[in-house]
Amino acid sequence: MNRPIRLAILGSGNGTNAQRISEYFAESKEIEVACIIYNRRDAYIAERAKNLGIEARYFNKHDFNETEEVLNYLKEKKIDYVILAGFLLMIPQNLLDYFTNRIINIHPALLPKYGGKGMYGEHVHEAVIANHEKESGITIHIIDQQYDRGTTLFQAHCEVTPDDTPDTLAQKIHQLEQTYFPVVIEKTVLQK
Repeated sequence: MNRPIRLAILGSGNGTNAQRISEYFAESKEIEVACIIYNRRDAYIAERAKNLGIEARYFNKHDFNETEEVLNYLKEKKIDYVILAGFLLMIPQNLLDYFTNRIINIHPALLPKYGGKGMYGEHVHEAVIANHEKESGITIHIIDQQYDRGTTLFQAHCEVTPDDTPDTLAQKIHQLEQTYFPVVIEKTVLQK
């Protein structure tokens, strides 16, 4: 391949992981963030994309689930890998088929624990603390047709202390995400 590997980042919210990934690859000659897609009109990720000089595109739930619009856009942008960074919609079958084993997600818990529908963000941290877990962490994985299943690429752990709240645990998890997500993406896409 004579061009960089092109990533599309999909997000639904604040976009701190999207920003970190974009900054990590900003000087890379091998990998580039080609676009950021978001599915909530008010998602701050769009503002981050603008500040980074990366094309951002809004698609609603209907666009994802009932049309080929998203897939056509990704094809037009010559996307090689899709990165889910806080993206809360189920990925439709047409994207799973086209990007088989090329959609990478990050989950704020040690899968298979605390995964599945409704397990995202603060809901995960609340459940971990309520169950008096001694550790939590992140899982970076290839997605398939089920929420939070698929091949695990990497896990990082952190201690959960009796003093932790969902907010303090979220900060620990966020630090792991910022540290490891770009590195694992790089390793995964370059080994293919």
